[in-house]
Amino acid sequence: MEWRSPGSRLLGWRYFASERQVMTSATHCSSRSTLPLIHAQPSLRAALLICATLLFSACAHRDAPASKAATLSPERIAEIVASPDRSEFDRKMDATRKPAQLLEFIGVRPGWKVLDLSTGGGYTAELLARAVGPTGLVIGQSEPRDPNRAPPPVPESGPLGAALRAALPPGPRLTSPEALAKRAENPAITTLQSVVQPFEAPAPAALANSGFDLATLFYNYHDLQHASVDRATMNRAIYAALKTGGLYIIIDHAGRPGTGISEAGTLHRMEEAFLIREVEAAGFKLAGSADFLRNPADPRDQVMPEPPMAKDQFVVKFVKP
Repeated sequence: MEWRSPGSRLLGWRYFASERQVMTSATHCSSRSTLPLIHAQPSLRAALLICATLLFSACAHRDAPASKAATLSPERIAEIVASPDRSEFDRKMDATRKPAQLLEFIGVRPGWKVLDLSTGGGYTAELLARAVGPTGLVIGQSEPRDPNRAPPPVPESGPLGAALRAALPPGPRLTSPEALAKRAENPAITTLQSVVQPFEAPAPAALANSGFDLATLFYNYHDLQHASVDRATMNRAIYAALKTGGLYIIIDHAGRPGTGISEAGTLHRMEEAFLIREVEAAGFKLAGSADFLRNPADPRDQVMPEPPMAKDQFVVKFVKP
């Protein structure tokens, strides 16, 4: 459950800078080749992005195996998390997101191409861009906006309202491409791009067939239920977009056994076993899980646990065989 941008199909609360933040317009072929994307209108930006992805696709085969570079060492991961040019807001988010444990669990490698679905404000996308380095690429996906849909209000009181207000960065609320463009102003992040595509076809056309080493979808899979997203089609599209051996990492708020995804619109939770079955139906194989966001004391029967405590969240890794 995250704050969403105005006009988003995802009705859960999510702001585009709490879980993801910024578009950088550069590729590993030319760090300045797509700078017009930052200022272009959405339709023009989408066309320019496709041209840009075609450019860097010519530099390296989409079907080439994943980067042979070694996975990041704990020391390198610590350097990334401690980077002095990371925003104060992102550093505050680290307490609940645990980025060092996340990057180690993923096993990210320099040079990887990454698709961050529901990228929001770019918190995760920036971390991944720092991790893959100047030879890699991170594309943050957000869905097309509905101009007739108003943003959901932030609750004025209660534990949910307090949690949401804490997740809102200072300043005006931004759309995902706007937030990514702001993040792209940092010259240290040169491999981060933004794409506006529906969830059912999240990858740019030039990379939609075995173009990525990694796909991530954090804290919003459950919201796809009441947003009427065709999750089976989405998972098949992600499967097609990944190279053989590519990874699909999902984090979400844990629901109680037997609830499936039925409480997604009320408690903003879903059952881990249900998600695993659904993703494996697209052809993926479960490759592992992690406990660094688990909290067995959470009764999982409310949006926010009572008494206040960390939410129980599962982290799962799938592989394209």
